[in-house]
Amino acid sequence: MSVVTSSIVASATSDPYNLGLSPQLEAYRSGVREQFGSTVTPLNVALLVVLLTFTYYRLIRPYNAASQTLHVNKDQPIVFQTFTPRTLLKFNGLPNPPLNPDGKVYLAVKGKVHDVTSGRNFYGPGGPYENFAGRDATRGLACQSFDEDMLTKNLDGPLDDCSDLGADQLENLQGWVERFDEKYLVVGKLVAYNKNQVHGM
Repeated sequence: MSVVTSSIVASATSDPYNLGLSPQLEAYRSGVREQFGSTVTPLNVALLVVLLTFTYYRLIRPYNAASQTLHVNKDQPIVFQTFTPRTLLKFNGLPNPPLNPDGKVYLAVKGKVHDVTSGRNFYGPGGPYENFAGRDATRGLACQSFDEDMLTKNLDGPLDDCSDLGADQLENLQGWVERFDEKYLVVGKLVAYNKNQVHGM
């Protein structure tokens, strides 16, 4: 009985799946198992995961992020324009032929007009910052208020110079300016309406 048991144990150890492998093939499998088993350790697996993660975030993802930041049609040149508050209002995200047939979203911050169409979910109709679409958002961003009372009521009057803002508000505004300059294309400048001057829009 012990001879039969030992032969079953020996056969189970050498060929656990009962595949009927030849001794040469079994020796090869055993050698591969020993070789592979010594390189696959928890430390090596962890290092491989770290290396793959690093490669993804350093090499692959920056190209994807760069391609998603600026959605500029390279066939159409960007024409730097001068806007008044009234002409800027036409770029509120709603189609407005002939000036804005595509429904682009522009907003102004400290006199610079940014094309924020790629952020339409935030600045376009129905977005949390939709009040700023087609408007001068300087005061609202500085005060971190998205209410309509932060917007200039008289579109033909002087621009809001924001001279009454405090140090914290100015610092907050500077953070927004840097963010917009980095993320969105500047397509023009905002000037006050002047009835003696011809405005192109």
